[in-house]
Amino acid sequence: MMIVYNVTTQIDPSVHDEWLEWMKTIHIPEVMDTGYFTEYRILKVLADEETGGNTYSFQYTCKTKEDFREYEKHSAQKIRAEYNSRYKDKFVSFRTLLEVLS
Repeated sequence: MMIVYNVTTQIDPSVHDEWLEWMKTIHIPEVMDTGYFTEYRILKVLADEETGGNTYSFQYTCKTKEDFREYEKHSAQKIRAEYNSRYKDKFVSFRTLLEVLS
């Protein structure tokens, strides 16, 4: 069984370029360095293009729910605190845990 931790984020245009670069060079490597995830993907939500919005889906794959629980227990709070501090009031996110069926 594979698990996908999906984080969908809408980012304020005023910080978009800097934020996306920071996500690619700092945030995602920090998440991956925890050792709980095997791979990640960055996807842009296309439905937002017509309104000029900037929404992304970040998908982190782990082998088991237990790996995800361990990430939540040992690493997530610190990583999220840095993110929230850096981009306070500039984003809206929601998280979804998905099971890969095929």
